Amino acid sequence: MQRPATRFLLLALLALAAPAAVALDGPAAAPAAQYRPAPASVPTADEVLAIPPALRAMLTRQVIARSHSRDQRLQALVEMIFDRQGLDLQYDADATYTVGEVWQYRRANCLAFTLLFVSLAREAGIQARVQEVGSVVSWYQEQDQGVVYSVGHVNAGVDVGGRFGTVDLDRNVLYDRHGPQPIDRARALAHFYNNRGAERMASDDLDGARVFFDAAVAQDARFAPAWNNLGVLDNRKGDTAGARRALEMALRLDGRQDAALNNASALYRRLGLVAAAQQLERRLRAVQREDPFTQYMLGARAERAGDLAEAIRCYRRAVRLYDSAHQFHFGLARVYFLAGQLARADKELTRAQELGGAPQQARYQAKLDSLARWRAQQQARR
Repeated sequence: MQRPATRFLLLALLALAAPAAVALDGPAAAPAAQYRPAPASVPTADEVLAIPPALRAMLTRQVIARSHSRDQRLQALVEMIFDRQGLDLQYDADATYTVGEVWQYRRANCLAFTLLFVSLAREAGIQARVQEVGSVVSWYQEQDQGVVYSVGHVNAGVDVGGRFGTVDLDRNVLYDRHGPQPIDRARALAHFYNNRGAERMASDDLDGARVFFDAAVAQDARFAPAWNNLGVLDNRKGDTAGARRALEMALRLDGRQDAALNNASALYRRLGLVAAAQQLERRLRAVQREDPFTQYMLGARAERAGDLAEAIRCYRRAVRLYDSAHQFHFGLARVYFLAGQLARADKELTRAQELGGAPQQARYQAKLDSLARWRAQQQARR
């Protein structure tokens, strides 16, 4: 629920992929009703990661007994998780589940999937770890439609025979320039409790949310998103002093966090601390100017609004900041085409195809062909 960048991501909920945002002062969105633990039922760290006996038996039968080769076990594990004869796992953005709950409900978001995969891989003798990505962009449905910007994402890293790879539930994701970074068990659990707390706060269960946020901080006191969320929570309860302390802690830990910068500046303005608010707002603008994902999202918003000049400016800045992202080049090619700058559109399309490789070439060409037909129709009507 920490998404999209153009709406400032005020609730720091990591590792989900469905677009949503909860503002500091805004109404909470209703959560999915499929599963909701009691407010006091905060699972322990061991309970979050515990493998149910029936799942362990499936793992033994379908993975461990199948081969002594780690390569083959890795392939068998992936098959077991997704095949109908195994878990038949389905993606659910709201499913921040324990490993046992994933087994029970057969649903998971990126975080729950990662905890499940790493736990099972280690049980099968495969070296695996939880990895964190600072920010990602995902593309759903048609290319550049249903774009989701997420500040925070996790996936699994595996090492088989000295060969390292990444296993990610989201195949349409573009990582930031730093890529996935390994994190320890405590930080992974902090992600879990923080997500659960944010879900509670979205359903207006503020007392339940605090229990989970406190559990996140207990796991990792340097986990800035949980401090930001505690600031949002305290503000909703009318405790502006507590909100200020929590938000300032979040910014001490991560001075570039969009959500905390926006929340703290809004709180300062409400407290009459205008100069302090303006300082944070300048810092937020500076952070966003240097963030290619933010620039891309601003470009997409301008494109939808029909402001092609602004869209070109933002897409060009995104490309300058992150030249190897084929999606950014295609966005720029598209608006150049719509603006009638055909030579520049062709140049950017060529670059997008080079970076995207063969799988993207036909898709990009088909999209530009479709745009060409649309443009011809528009001109014929004039």
